[in-house]
Parts: sequence; structure tokens; C-alpha cells
Amino acid sequence: MNRLPFHGALKVLVESDIAAAIRLARHAAEQIGFSKTDVGYISTAAAELASNLFIHAQDGEFEVHTNSMPAGICLQTRDSGPGIADISLALKEGYSTAGGLGCGLPGVKRLMDTLQIDSSPDRPTFIRAEKWI
Repeated sequence: MNRLPFHGALKVLVESDIAAAIRLARHAAEQIGFSKTDVGYISTAAAELASNLFIHAQDGEFEVHTNSMPAGICLQTRDSGPGIADISLALKEGYSTAGGLGCGLPGVKRLMDTLQIDSSPDRPTFIRAEKWI
């Protein structure tokens, strides 16, 4: 277990970048000492956030940061996409603008300890999700 702060970032431009984002988040979560269950939750949240970048945004970036005191992880995304018209609706279970199941952002909210979304129509979107040990 390595409790040193970690930072990694990658652009999500093609579908294979989603898998790279998952690996990045999983590695960081394992290194800081999350349980196997929490590593799975963090990996799933990373998959949802990176998938949203690929499906909805242009020029998206996925970032992972860890902290040692208090020990935790932060997943962040930024994009130059079309923005989210109604954040509360986007967080409603079953709502989808892309024909999916509508579990992405609501799932991230359930899996992580905090979720912050800054977006509006025709503006870039910034999402930050944190989980603490």
C-alpha cells in the first residue's frame, strides 16, 4: 500500500480510452489502500464517467487524484461538450439522453461519497466525485 498522493490524467477520445480510465482509477484506488469492494465501486464510477465523456462530449479529459490525509480518491472529468440542460433530471434513475439505461450519473452518486456537477446548456461540464477510506 502506497499512501503517497497520485495524479493521472488522460483524454477520452476513443472507446478504448474508457478502459484506460478504468485501469487508471483502479490502480490509484489499490495503491492508496481501498478495499477490493471499494476498488470495484471506484472502477465502476470511473467507467460511467469516462463513458459519458466518450458518448456525450468532445475533447473530454478524465483525471484521478489521491490524497493521503485524509485518505481518499477524486475522479474528475471536464469537457467542451454540449453541457447538461437539467442536472437534477440527469441524476434521476432511468433518465437517459442517449438511449441507455439511465444509471450512469445516479450510479456514480450512489457509489461515491460526494458528487459535484457544474454544467449548463452550451457550456463545458465539470464533474468531481470523491470517495474516502
